[in-house]
Amino acid sequence: MTRRLTSRTPITRVYREEINPDIAATTDASTKAQRVSLANSRIVVSERVDSLAVEEPLQIRVDGTDFLTTMRTPGNDFELVHGLLHAEGIISRASDIATIRYCGGAVGNDGLNTYNTLDVALTPAKTEDSNQDFATVTAGKSDSQPFSLPVRSVLTTSACGICGTTSIDDVEKRSSYPIHPVRPTAEFVLSLPGLLEAGQKAFRRTGGIHAAGAVSSDGQLILAREDVGRHNAADKVIGAMLMHGDLPAKQMYLVMTSRASFELVQKAVLAGFSGLVTVSAATSLAVDLARQSGLFLSGFTRENRFNLYNGFLEDTP
Repeated sequence: MTRRLTSRTPITRVYREEINPDIAATTDASTKAQRVSLANSRIVVSERVDSLAVEEPLQIRVDGTDFLTTMRTPGNDFELVHGLLHAEGIISRASDIATIRYCGGAVGNDGLNTYNTLDVALTPAKTEDSNQDFATVTAGKSDSQPFSLPVRSVLTTSACGICGTTSIDDVEKRSSYPIHPVRPTAEFVLSLPGLLEAGQKAFRRTGGIHAAGAVSSDGQLILAREDVGRHNAADKVIGAMLMHGDLPAKQMYLVMTSRASFELVQKAVLAGFSGLVTVSAATSLAVDLARQSGLFLSGFTRENRFNLYNGFLEDTP
């Protein structure tokens, strides 16, 4: 296991104390089901109560304008919105959002939202001097120029997210963070899905939910989030880090229980992650973007093997 950084202890403390991991995804739905199995050429049918991953719409309104409605697993909705708006280039830091609240105005004592509409108000445009991690950016809305939201479909599914909206060149132009190269060992890469598994509480109950996790280069799972949509899970992780001022995620890995799509590589690059590790396949455009941006990318990361699409390993020539 490679150990190139000291541990990110401050991040670990913040996420463990201020964000309850038990509400990363809610699974309060259940239904009666028949389990059908084949045993000795005989069909066996038994009754059972099945736990289901919750999927509900979340309508997001920005400055009074309908932005989109996405299908998601309720829980950590504020993080989801921060991550999504960051990926879309609407915000670059948490302070670009003045207020965010449920339309009904309430969150229950159990931490679960009771409404499915979020109103987001952006702050006036602010330009900050650049430093080694942040390029000079203008974010939020301007008092002199009305803020214009990008055109989006009315509904995005939990499977798709917001697909095909950005080219590789657009991602490079929008990226504020340099990608810090990493050179992990093969053993370290293979350990990452197992680290993420520890944070998959909803998956263990339902068997039908994705997870995303941020892992430091010394092998600490900083935080994990779950959602029926892989893009939503990634947005929740990135949104949480954005809200706590922990972007860019330099020399850290975004680990996903999904394939590596272009959109997920895009989110990782825009958040400043050094690597993206997935348990399934990568798409051609995802590989192209990873190679052009310098993002470490592996797919089919399971058991004792993985496909390395971009980057180098410490223990290979």
